[in-house]
Amino acid sequence: MGKLLERRKAVSHFAKQPDSGTVEHCTMSSDILGVNKEFSVYLPAGYEESDRRYPVMFLLHPAGGTHEIWISMGQLPQIADDAIRSGMAVPMIIVIPDASGDEEFHLGKHLGFFSVPGWDYEGFFHNELIPLIDSSYRTIADKKHRAITGASMGGEASIAYAQKHPEMYGTSCALCGILGHPEQSQMARTDKDYADSLVANNPSAFVENASAATTDNLKTVRWYTDCGDSDYFIEGNTEFFLAMKHKEIPIDFRVRSGVHGWYYWTTGLAPILHFISIGFLPEFPYVSQPLKR
Repeated sequence: MGKLLERRKAVSHFAKQPDSGTVEHCTMSSDILGVNKEFSVYLPAGYEESDRRYPVMFLLHPAGGTHEIWISMGQLPQIADDAIRSGMAVPMIIVIPDASGDEEFHLGKHLGFFSVPGWDYEGFFHNELIPLIDSSYRTIADKKHRAITGASMGGEASIAYAQKHPEMYGTSCALCGILGHPEQSQMARTDKDYADSLVANNPSAFVENASAATTDNLKTVRWYTDCGDSDYFIEGNTEFFLAMKHKEIPIDFRVRSGVHGWYYWTTGLAPILHFISIGFLPEFPYVSQPLKR
């Protein structure tokens, strides 16, 4: 079981606004990976002054970044604060794990959210990180109040994780995710293990090959994808949508004008926070039928 080693407040370069959340950069030990791993946590305004519990969203970063990139490039604190203040999102804890590579530009060895030989990242994520978050922060630790989303590499993982573990996630969203034709990823051309992991976890293929029982379980998750019309993964996103539609699995599929990059992801994050928040509401009937074991 991983252990939380350090929690430190992040330094903000933006002027502090009333009713703003806070960000912590954290370090934990991982028995599964055999190293210390970092992650960031956004805590909504009022968290430190209250004793209430909050829903939680895991936000996965794209390749070439770390757990801090959603704070800097992605403007997460400002977007989350604005969405919560306006009533478009409910107050929630947002966790940003780190799946960066060990080499230059955070690429190379150990890149990615999927397990590869000698590096069981998925075991770390589900058996160490999530339990640590639930024990260290006041989360509502159940399926309905746990969501996952991400961009690009993180978008594929957010869908694939919920496909493999529909009992753990109530909502799964992707921004420009690698949802079909994963060999098109530019990063996959330089790292065989990473490339193989993308192909092995292809969300479109998962849906196409899903049994009737697996399909029923996928229907217990709320799904949302958003991809730019000029993004190089638009064909894969369309393929994923059509596979879901063929299996009669409800999904919100959105296409906006744009390309693969931070402008598209930052403008798409607030609608995702709104979509996720709807699923967190107590009256929302998010489960269509019981999970089959």
